[in-house]
Amino acid sequence: MNYFRTALLLAAMTALFMGVGFLIGGESGMMIALVVAAAMNLFSYWNSDKMVLRMHHAVEANERQAPELFHMVRELAARADLPMPKVYIINNPQPNAFATGRNPQNAAVAATTGLLESLTREEVAGVMAHELAHVKNHDTLIMTLTATIAGAISMLANFAFFFGGNRENNNPLGFIGVIVAMIVAPLAAMLVQMAISRTREYAADRMGAEICGNPIWLASALGKIAGGAARIHNPDAERNPATAHMFIINPLSGERMDNLFSTHPNTENRIRALQELAGSMGGGAGSSSGAAYGGRGPAGEGPVRRDPPGPWGRVRRRDEGSAGGSSGRSGPWG
Repeated sequence: MNYFRTALLLAAMTALFMGVGFLIGGESGMMIALVVAAAMNLFSYWNSDKMVLRMHHAVEANERQAPELFHMVRELAARADLPMPKVYIINNPQPNAFATGRNPQNAAVAATTGLLESLTREEVAGVMAHELAHVKNHDTLIMTLTATIAGAISMLANFAFFFGGNRENNNPLGFIGVIVAMIVAPLAAMLVQMAISRTREYAADRMGAEICGNPIWLASALGKIAGGAARIHNPDAERNPATAHMFIINPLSGERMDNLFSTHPNTENRIRALQELAGSMGGGAGSSSGAAYGGRGPAGEGPVRRDPPGPWGRVRRRDEGSAGGSSGRSGPWG
């Protein structure tokens, strides 16, 4: 049903784009809009991942630079039956993450330093599993296409302002058509884009919980990320609001309600759904695909906590002296 709804929403977005072209220039305008949409989508298909990562100043991390994060993603990708994606780290204090790429073979996952430093290892695993679920479901391509079409609709609306009143054009509805193209069409595109995003988030939550093996890990992470996003400003996201729907939690300020104008479902609703899933999985201790990610301790003692260096090696705590005394913590998951 989720895939069916997504297909309908994509069809609605495409029809809306062509409709705006028709309002501006009649049949010829509709055909021009179709050609522009095809060109923009083709460009986005090949370059969207690079563009988004560049917008957020993401830096690729290899196995030597971020050993634990790299190994975590590799193990989760294997559990999800996916190729190993590229791993990126964003130097940003707001806890958040996203996935991008046109297909699983060209995918990338990105996490902020704020996420790696404020979440436990299990919670980070839940977040990375959620992003890999987006990759497995091909959501990264779907969301890129919707963002591209939505941006194109806004561009056409601006054209309507400049050319819609010209008597020599083929606008079939005159001034009324211009008003619809300028105001109603961009608003409708935004609503469709948000509806697609919210539909895919619930599906990725469920699959991500199954990949990591414990829905509670992801539920706990969502609560922490939502709290951090509410407190910590993300300048790059504010400058590029069209990418907000790609993050696991909306990175923009002032967007906290589960309504028509939200790019994400209400966090409490997502957490509740994950808690219910954990109950159906026997408390969330495992999944149908095997034991939870990270392994189990002896005699049911719970997940094994491994404490190798974090993504940037040894991380000095603020309360450590200049002599280099050890505090017992090693990296953001110590």
